Amino acid sequence: MQWRYPMPAYWPPQQDWRYWQPYAGGIIQYTRNDENPLVELKDYGGQPFVVNIEQAAKRNPNYRTAIWTGKHLQVTLMSIDVGGDIGLEVHPDVDQFIRIEQGQGLVQMGGRKDRLEFERNVSEDDAIMIPAGTWHNVTNTGHVPLKLYSIYAPPEHPFGTVHRTKAEAMAVHR
Repeated sequence: MQWRYPMPAYWPPQQDWRYWQPYAGGIIQYTRNDENPLVELKDYGGQPFVVNIEQAAKRNPNYRTAIWTGKHLQVTLMSIDVGGDIGLEVHPDVDQFIRIEQGQGLVQMGGRKDRLEFERNVSEDDAIMIPAGTWHNVTNTGHVPLKLYSIYAPPEHPFGTVHRTKAEAMAVHR
């Protein structure tokens, strides 16, 4: 990069140019272009809430974090380690929507635990719709954590759910 004098600020290269953080006099300015502040990753259910879901999903360090739990809907963020998976599961009375925000993976679905006939490779910006009663799994096949958000209707997890690891989540669901 070529410097030109005088230069009051430096904008380092970013992967997502919508959220520049200009360096001016050694101070990083933490504002987004749309003026919405970064939010703490916790459950805001039961109250009106707006979040940049892509940014929140990418910031989430936990296996699962519920960010909004209402009477009829729940939104969770997930981070799946390289080589890891969500785990084969079925929700008998819950429809599920998953959107991939970072990474790549393999989604498998089927009517029986031992017959997952539906397989698709998925990556950033892909959406997965899982009907109630369908066995499913998502496996991280990439080289970075798989970041996604999931919408359950009705809610699947208790208000405020945070599972730091998959092992912690599995222990709760036994």
